[in-house]
Amino acid sequence: MTINAQATEPGTPSDAQQGLAVVARTQGQMVRRRFFRHRAALAGMVIFGLVIILAFSSIGFAGIPGWWDKNYLDTGSLVNQGRPTLSLVPEFLGGDGVRLGEHPFGQDDIGIDYFALTMRGAQQSLIIAFLVAIVGTLVGTLIGSAAGYFRGKVEAVLMRFTDVMITIPVLIIAAVVGRMMGDSGAAALGVFIGLVIWPTLGRLVRGEFLSLREKEFVEAARAIGTPARRIIFRHILPNTVGVIIVAATLSVANAVLLESALSFLGLGVQPPDTSLGQLISEYRSAMVTRPWLFWWPGLFIILIALSINFIGDGLRDAFDPRQTRVRA
Repeated sequence: MTINAQATEPGTPSDAQQGLAVVARTQGQMVRRRFFRHRAALAGMVIFGLVIILAFSSIGFAGIPGWWDKNYLDTGSLVNQGRPTLSLVPEFLGGDGVRLGEHPFGQDDIGIDYFALTMRGAQQSLIIAFLVAIVGTLVGTLIGSAAGYFRGKVEAVLMRFTDVMITIPVLIIAAVVGRMMGDSGAAALGVFIGLVIWPTLGRLVRGEFLSLREKEFVEAARAIGTPARRIIFRHILPNTVGVIIVAATLSVANAVLLESALSFLGLGVQPPDTSLGQLISEYRSAMVTRPWLFWWPGLFIILIALSINFIGDGLRDAFDPRQTRVRA
């Protein structure tokens, strides 16, 4: 009987060596590979990055000038009845060519450049969304981790408080907070809204802590006298980072929609400043006669919310431990 053996060239890794290389990958490498194979997440990350760059670089921010020569507060005379001058149809297709023009998004009722106004609204909406996500994530993580680790009276008090916060509709609480803090600027509004939307994340973190606190490595750390604070922040919390990151990412999209709803009701950012939701509320009556005043801020709300949701889906799939297949 003849056995055909396949020769292996010197320097070529064998199948066993390749298998060891796959096993030797760290958890971070596997998460990164799974995320960058998620096409929708990559598309969302690109779109979201472009929106941020466009919003903050065009009209400037915090005293830093932008490349757009018009301001969101400067009025002027209406050009072509305030219609958008943006054209994306080439001339050989019967269009006016690809050009921005003087007012690419048009002008509002008093002649303010609507591109600058929309970019300012996007800035404010993004600032509020990020602050809501950061504050809500910090509060929810602290309360959830304390309740899940210490149990007993600590868990009972914190979870009953969380249950009370959950039973009250977020929009009602945010409306009250927005009414009180709307005149204080986007930063204050974002912080105070973040203080009322943490319960969902808090319950998620508590569930993860209840599962991890019974693991062998936690029991071993507790047996050698490791302080509770060190066990929480050095042993358990790093193992819940996937849940926290995904929840924080999705809360950004929810915060954008919540801020838009508040501003639409007149309870968000107050004039003379603006936000995307306020622009929609102010010009909703012009949807038939001058639809561009309604659709431009609405388009940016959709782009921001969808792109962040795609990123959140990609992160959720990447941190899922059941997805162990990675390409060599």
